[in-house]
Amino acid sequence: MSAAERLLYLLKSLGPVTTQTLAERQGTTAMGARKHLLALREQGLVDCEQRAEGVGRPAQYWSLTGAGHARFPDRHGELTVQLLGNVRELFGEAGLERLISARETSAEQGYLAKLAGSANLAERLARLAAIRCKEGYMAELIEEEGGWLLIENHCPICAAATSCQGFCRSELALFRRCVGEDASVERIEHLLAGARRCAYRVRPSR
Repeated sequence: MSAAERLLYLLKSLGPVTTQTLAERQGTTAMGARKHLLALREQGLVDCEQRAEGVGRPAQYWSLTGAGHARFPDRHGELTVQLLGNVRELFGEAGLERLISARETSAEQGYLAKLAGSANLAERLARLAAIRCKEGYMAELIEEEGGWLLIENHCPICAAATSCQGFCRSELALFRRCVGEDASVERIEHLLAGARRCAYRVRPSR
């Protein structure tokens, strides 16, 4: 992965951040990171804004543009959207719901098999994040006070989810069943609602 590609990946994962933060994550100097960022801005892949942070000069924050986000492609894309449209035309909304339900059941069986034997809730969530990461969601688990955040920085089925938001409802239900009665799962950020990612807050039930 080139330095420029690494910067794009970091911006996708972290959201808007400073040049210094990117340089530290990449193990380079701020000057070196800025050189690549300026080149990426010339290509229309990133942009920056000034943010006041107390006394002193405003900090410069970099983020991906729409073109930058597009560098992380939907692996299903147009074909999936067409197929969903065909299912809706041939079998109606009820048929589409049956399709989503079948996918959810299949995914649940696979997830539960991989989560079996987890020592505790923390390990269960770590395994779930690893599964989602392998599926292309750029998932990460962050511990916070009173629970965890399960963050997905990319949605490889975004085109399908945009065409039929039943997939998003299904995935939240899937997470809740995989986590079990030991914890509650709440979606607090949603890509299709305008957020840059999807994020779920998980809190132990007791």
